[in-house]
Amino acid sequence: MMVRLREYDLQPIEGIWYYPHEQMTLGIERMNPDNADGDYRVIMLAGDDLEYLPGMVIGYLQAGPTSDKWQLWLYSQRSNVTLAEPVKCVATLNAGATQITFDPPYWKVKLRVNFARFLPSVFRGVSVVPEKHEEKLPLGFVKRYPEAGDSDHFNKIRYL
Repeated sequence: MMVRLREYDLQPIEGIWYYPHEQMTLGIERMNPDNADGDYRVIMLAGDDLEYLPGMVIGYLQAGPTSDKWQLWLYSQRSNVTLAEPVKCVATLNAGATQITFDPPYWKVKLRVNFARFLPSVFRGVSVVPEKHEEKLPLGFVKRYPEAGDSDHFNKIRYL
């Protein structure tokens, strides 16, 4: 993938990234190499999970209205040989283009039923209890290639 990335003038989002939460090395590249403002795909390059094969598309990125916000879809389940159930979230690219962070959506609701209170009114016997969630570190990717100081690959004019 490095060879392919060297051939193009890269956007800051493109490159090889490490996803520590899943212990995976990922590649982010344009779906259409001729269009710099288009959509991007997230490709699994290497990882510990043997169910995922190198070269599998595990997600997509689409540019948002600002240069640091992206719409991210990451597949969350596997159905036979294909990936399914993409999780949609907002990803943030830091100023140095070295990290992408995101918070996947998380819902949890507890339903409590008190059968002793059912007799006078059904609605007094059922209650919804919110569950307190601890603040968690956001998930994210860390850039491996091109490195932060390597500006030769970003939007460089090439002469033939």
